[in-house]
Amino acid sequence: MKVDGGIGFDPDGAGESARQAEAAGYDGVWSPETGHDPFFPLLLAAQTTEHLELGTGIAVAFARSPMNLAMLANDLQAYSHGRFMLGIGSQIRPHITKRFSMPWSHPAPRMRELILAMRAIWDCWNHGTKLDFRGDFYTHTLMTPFFNPGPNPYGVPKVFLAAVGELMTEVAGEVADGLLVHGFTTERYVREVTMPALERSLERAGKRREDFQVSYPGFVVTGTTEEEMSAAATAVKAQMAFYGSTPAYRPVLELHGWGDLQTELNRLSKQGEWVKMGECIDDEVLNAFAVVAEPDKVPEAVLARFGDIVDRFSFYAPYRVDPERWRPVLAGFKKR
Repeated sequence: MKVDGGIGFDPDGAGESARQAEAAGYDGVWSPETGHDPFFPLLLAAQTTEHLELGTGIAVAFARSPMNLAMLANDLQAYSHGRFMLGIGSQIRPHITKRFSMPWSHPAPRMRELILAMRAIWDCWNHGTKLDFRGDFYTHTLMTPFFNPGPNPYGVPKVFLAAVGELMTEVAGEVADGLLVHGFTTERYVREVTMPALERSLERAGKRREDFQVSYPGFVVTGTTEEEMSAAATAVKAQMAFYGSTPAYRPVLELHGWGDLQTELNRLSKQGEWVKMGECIDDEVLNAFAVVAEPDKVPEAVLARFGDIVDRFSFYAPYRVDPERWRPVLAGFKKR
């Protein structure tokens, strides 16, 4: 299992964070799209590292066109000497239509077509094929020499698709190179819903599971004192409550018989009761979603849950932890 880290939410210091992650022994880092662009920090990270894999986790796909994404990914793949991973996700309708002012329709078919369109563009650049992609959502039929960067010496970047539901998971298996499992996911949901959907689509596409990567940013609650553990649990519960309030993630809770919790979290979110939302997450729910363990026990706990189904794991810890604290945790993974 590869173990990945992050480089924070702010481009300032991204290069140094990536350098430290590589020195610590992480296999890759992911750059999120929150209040900052997810691609720019990876350009800085590529300057300060040599072998660390660099991914967007995630870039909002429907806020961009296939051509825009293809160009960004192609440039970062070249600049990083083949270490770039394009992690994309659909986001939810209100963000696409109200925040980005972009169209929303049939997210799974649209995502499938977006990835196929990118692949057609890359094929044009790398192999000189005529660009003639015509779909229901995207059309790309013009590529003149002035706008053609030519073959990428490091090939086409890997595409990772974020998914929760079965339909999007099947799209990932069919047209992507990897699946980004959402952090708001339990082991039971991954085994009973996600993996069967992925395996169906891989079989249809004629792909082998060993050629496809499953990446999971898992919630981790850890600390060396009761106070640290309590603070970590509070922060993780708040983040879980935020995700749980979103209707799109309701199926995960319903699988466990916690559908009413989603209804309550959604109600409280509309009232701005963010503290009360976190208090709705009891320890049973917390332990279903998060690995709760002392630092030296984290690797064992993660591998027990996901060692046979997850290829890449990263720590989803929405609280401040001294970077040195993660060194023995990472070392524990490397020993196994």
